[in-house]
Amino acid sequence: MNDDFEIGGLRIAAELAAFVNGELLPEIGLGQEDFWQGFERLINDFAGRNEELLVHRDQLQQKIDEWHHGNQGPEYDRDAYESFLREIGYLQPAPEDFEIETANVDPEMATMAGPQLVVPVKNARFAVNAANARWGSLYDALYGSDAITEAGGAERGGGYNPVRGQRVIDYVRNFLDEVCPLEGASHADVRQFRVDDGRLQGDCGSTVHGLGEPEQFAGFRGSAEAPSALLLVNHGLHIEIVIDREHEVGAADPAGVSDVLLEAAITTIQDCEDSIAAVDAADKVEVYRNWLGLIRGDLAETFFKGGASITRELAGDREYKSPRGEILRLPGRSLLLVRNVGHLMRNNAIYDSRGRQIFEGIMDAVITSAAACLDIQGRNWLRNSRTGSIYIVKPKMHGPDEVQFTCDLFAQVEELLGLEPLTIKIGIMDEERRTTLNLKRCIYAARDRVVFINTGFLDRTGDEIHTGMHGGPMLPRDEMKASTWIAAYEDHNVNTGLECGLPGRAQIGKGMWPMPDLMAAMVDQKFMHPMAGANTAWVPSPTAAVLHAMHYHKVDVFGVQEELRKRPPPAIGDLLEVPFLPDPSALGAERIQRELDNNIQGILGYVVRWIDQGIGCSKVPNIDNVALMEDRATLRISSQYVANWLHHGLIDEEQVEESLLRMAAVVDGQNAVDPLYEPMAPNPVSSFAFQAARDLIFQGAREPNGYTEPALHRVRLAKKQAVRANS
Repeated sequence: MNDDFEIGGLRIAAELAAFVNGELLPEIGLGQEDFWQGFERLINDFAGRNEELLVHRDQLQQKIDEWHHGNQGPEYDRDAYESFLREIGYLQPAPEDFEIETANVDPEMATMAGPQLVVPVKNARFAVNAANARWGSLYDALYGSDAITEAGGAERGGGYNPVRGQRVIDYVRNFLDEVCPLEGASHADVRQFRVDDGRLQGDCGSTVHGLGEPEQFAGFRGSAEAPSALLLVNHGLHIEIVIDREHEVGAADPAGVSDVLLEAAITTIQDCEDSIAAVDAADKVEVYRNWLGLIRGDLAETFFKGGASITRELAGDREYKSPRGEILRLPGRSLLLVRNVGHLMRNNAIYDSRGRQIFEGIMDAVITSAAACLDIQGRNWLRNSRTGSIYIVKPKMHGPDEVQFTCDLFAQVEELLGLEPLTIKIGIMDEERRTTLNLKRCIYAARDRVVFINTGFLDRTGDEIHTGMHGGPMLPRDEMKASTWIAAYEDHNVNTGLECGLPGRAQIGKGMWPMPDLMAAMVDQKFMHPMAGANTAWVPSPTAAVLHAMHYHKVDVFGVQEELRKRPPPAIGDLLEVPFLPDPSALGAERIQRELDNNIQGILGYVVRWIDQGIGCSKVPNIDNVALMEDRATLRISSQYVANWLHHGLIDEEQVEESLLRMAAVVDGQNAVDPLYEPMAPNPVSSFAFQAARDLIFQGAREPNGYTEPALHRVRLAKKQAVRANS
């Protein structure tokens, strides 16, 4: 384009140049010439290494494909397979024992345990809500979700339902009795709270009771005789009891309690990757501008709800009096991490001196770090890191060489931006098979930068299917969840994190709850994540963060980790167990058809919004109309399943085409109320989304590591071009 910005050998799209030169660089005090010259040197230094890493991925996969061609079926020789993987360098020797050395880590990452929210940074409203999800109402989370049953007159609809409200209050009082009990009484018995000589007292009428553990009282607001809020602390997380006898709820409560707030999403990942659709310079600027606004502290979004205009802004810090009456301030927002994209994709926002699109991961590293410089310089309105660190989550890395590449990249970004060495920390997503098998070496490569390791079982499942693509058909999805390798993978991540000294320095994390409307099930089941030794786990919404926070009050995660240190590590053979179907003929035609329809419906339901509307994370109804949180990781699973079964003849092309057409009509019906939706079934040949779904399936066995980005980006760009041509 004629209005592109050219400097040195770089050609930068006009939209990105305007943002960087006009908004970003003036904020952080860097000149254009120094920045772009340094950026070009960095590109020249790292582009070739990036290409080599991708070639090496393909070479390893080709060798594994060839091995599986000669050793097909579930009865393959396990020992021979392990020896083969060692021979080709896929499975590498572990380093000598060590402990990580990461310094200047905020307590939210190092010494606290609690939920981690993941949100598409491209959506400003969601991004602000997620940052503010550090604190949330337990009353609201219970009242507005299925965590409280609607039976017996406790329906959610309409105005305030006192029957449901009382159930919520009873639930919360029981929770408080469990995690912050009064000595000799229940929280439900209290008629008046007061602070007496720095100690919390609950007046129950004829008796007065203090906390069973007095040190759990952390502060208050208002007067000591009649506080308006009480601050408790348990397992490092805070609880605020709000007292307001003028409030509708507080007026009916014996103690005047109108709400109970939990410190919930102590960290939030602002996502530039799987949950967004960003394929060109305009998209990337939207992403980077929101990230800059979050760091600066002025990102806001105004929208209409219920006929009223509402503006979402970032919350300030919270202020209390300590038990002795001194000023106590607590963070009002989540500690923000930013997830960059992986090593695979290029982006047309910048072309290098050879006329090639640069790698998007390199661009993300530079520009998201540059925006975060405001926080390091202390020039923003609301601080993020109080220790002077930048937290970048790096996904989809395959093995220690790719982790080392990222650490080297971060070191040169620090030099470019004038940051102290090791300012940029790395979160390692353990979501690719080669990283899992070599996790200790990966952590060693980042031993002075690593701030979390997190299992991403969705992408990990997609990579498991693709890696063993040619060995045989895979287990169905429900059976896959109970397969040997998944349990070994989850335990291996925790064991390795403990072995490498992460507790007290970094997070050991677990994956996402994918059903945002099924909070009762989450409360019942996600308890297992802290019990497994994870001091954080992903949640899809602020409501889920509040409800999941209860688990960290009930489980002493760091105590669990101490016990788990005694556990033997999983066997390497269990990690390498490929989840092949033992007897494909036993599934039967009906089961196979249902599995096919379920996967294809999920593919179409997600892809149609990605391609036509640029929505990268969707609450997609499945074939049973249960809403599932879908992103590119879940799409990778679905497309790889169909590609795998097609490759091995459990299904044929005609069957896939028939299911695509039939499920397109189902998805059209599920989206009928969306005025922006473009139906696929009436004319599938002209539907960009439908054709993208076909590509994901029929080219799935050939896509690099089974990733969906190449097809999605290609078709989304074509869709945007067609829209421009017709406008």
